[in-house]
Amino acid sequence: MKNKALFFILMIVSAFALAACGSSDQTGEKWSEIEEQGEVVVGTSGTLYPASFYPEGSDEELTGYDVEIMREIGDRLGLEVKFEEYGVDGLLSAIKSGRIDMAINDMEVTEERKKEFAFSDPYKYSYSTMIVREDDLSGIEKLEDLDGKVAGGGATTVFAEISRHFGAEVKTYGNVTNDVYLRDVENGRTDLIINDYYLQSLALKALPDIDVTLHPDLKFHPTNSAIVMPKDAGTLQQKVNETLNEMREDGTLTEISKEFFGGKDASKKPDEDIREIEGLDL
Repeated sequence: MKNKALFFILMIVSAFALAACGSSDQTGEKWSEIEEQGEVVVGTSGTLYPASFYPEGSDEELTGYDVEIMREIGDRLGLEVKFEEYGVDGLLSAIKSGRIDMAINDMEVTEERKKEFAFSDPYKYSYSTMIVREDDLSGIEKLEDLDGKVAGGGATTVFAEISRHFGAEVKTYGNVTNDVYLRDVENGRTDLIINDYYLQSLALKALPDIDVTLHPDLKFHPTNSAIVMPKDAGTLQQKVNETLNEMREDGTLTEISKEFFGGKDASKKPDEDIREIEGLDL
């Protein structure tokens, strides 16, 4: 009887040990695969200035804040970085399908996304602003005035959710460049674009001939941007976080940010009075 009880206990202990090993192997599988290949495949849009874009007159050398951060992470981990371009709405599905190992494209960390994906520590802190027509601010004085307006954006972005939350219709686009969005606001096809403060500020600076502007009074929804990975890629997540922490401590994140954000450090939390949006389920 004692031998049977001992055998039963050993079986339970073995089962727990095997389960633990299986879990560890699963979280490390993605990193082992990447390390063996010596290459990490990263999804990005290539059309999001200044996070991920091609310099004017070049269609060969992708660059940007996010792109150069990813290249630096690859260098420090001894990996070649291969970029694959997708529209914003296609990046998360590309991770799920295994077509890419991770995505970096000013992707906001949300509770809903964390149910399906793993995120690195944030490499960028910001908040949302709104591009409107220059002559009349598109008839918008407060966020509640979005009711009945048309907002340009990607279908599955957080910014589209904010627009819908306040009653706007969202006009969606494929993987198009900033000038397409801005000219649609200028000519009245849309009324506004909600997006990141840093990205919108620099987009306007790069396209000064388009008669649109940042809304002078609306700053809302503080954000954290991070690298997105498969949910079970625990070891990969750890490696990326360790590298990002090194880059933060040695000033590399600040240096890259100032290069692409007009001397501003987007790697640190902004000191601004920013409106939190109540009831927004992200």
